[in-house]
Amino acid sequence: MKRIINTEKAPKAVGPYSQAVEANGTLYISGQLPIDPATAKFAEGGVKEQTAQALKNIGAILEAAGYTYNDVVKSTVLLNDMNDFAAMNEVYASVYTQDQPARVAYQVAKLPMGALVEIETIAVK
Repeated sequence: MKRIINTEKAPKAVGPYSQAVEANGTLYISGQLPIDPATAKFAEGGVKEQTAQALKNIGAILEAAGYTYNDVVKSTVLLNDMNDFAAMNEVYASVYTQDQPARVAYQVAKLPMGALVEIETIAVK
């Protein structure tokens, strides 16, 4: 059985998908763009600020589903430019300080709406 997760504390889906879906104790969070749900605009600044906002959105979805960052087992980070990896990684490391999840990072040709970063997450209870 699956449960659809939605929260006003994270940006609304910009297409035909859910913010997250929980199935059998696993939470699948759709890729989070650096959109501030209060303004519906990207976090101002560069990749650090955008990474922080994407992670904040993930945190809001985790909380709405009854999970925490400690439950995250896998992240997929999509970057507009791999030269931003170190800056993204610095912010990412400030959220996942111990027992870090598995992760992969890719440079992609283009992200939705011109974002610099998008992060997809899987968490398990």
